Amino acid sequence: MRLPVTEHTRRPWRIHDIASDFTVEDVWAFRTPGAGPDDFPVMLAALRTAGGPSGQPLLARFLFAVRWRLGSLFGWDEPGQSLGARVESLRQRLPHDLSERPAGTPLPNTPFTGVYELDDECALELANKTVHTVCHLGRVRVGDGAYELRMAALVKPNGLFGRMYMAGIKPFRYLLVYPAMTRQWERAWLDRTRPDTESRSGR
Repeated sequence: MRLPVTEHTRRPWRIHDIASDFTVEDVWAFRTPGAGPDDFPVMLAALRTAGGPSGQPLLARFLFAVRWRLGSLFGWDEPGQSLGARVESLRQRLPHDLSERPAGTPLPNTPFTGVYELDDECALELANKTVHTVCHLGRVRVGDGAYELRMAALVKPNGLFGRMYMAGIKPFRYLLVYPAMTRQWERAWLDRTRPDTESRSGR
């Protein structure tokens, strides 16, 4: 479910100070029934079994394949356009207490790398010729002892080209990518308790 940007900005996440020059592009909620206050690591573990874009429906996988193909043709994802080359990793901005912690495990089959991981939030990042973006994940209390997973996409487009790129993909994100991701991630949470989850994730 898509949420207002204020659902991210009003919360005391550490990412606000680290990526203050980024724009909050999207905020999304994922239902995690039965989650408790200490279950954020369990939420992340469930996401890592979900398979990334390869676990999404055919049309969503096709869109990702088209994007990677265009990136290959036009050099959008070359090493010279990535973290440590075109832009500095946000790891370089972390305060001392976060820089001493592990960056966290990235989601499989995605180009994101970890920035930091805490008990209730984590951040991952990627950079290419179009944009420097952060995927922020956090655990939020939403009712009487109920918790859910939140995702925010923070972006810094690379000039006019990057702004045009973000505008061009916006309809696809809202109509196809995020709805497919929602179904995939919520299913991964429900499947975490099934005896065959571990065997499927190891395939």
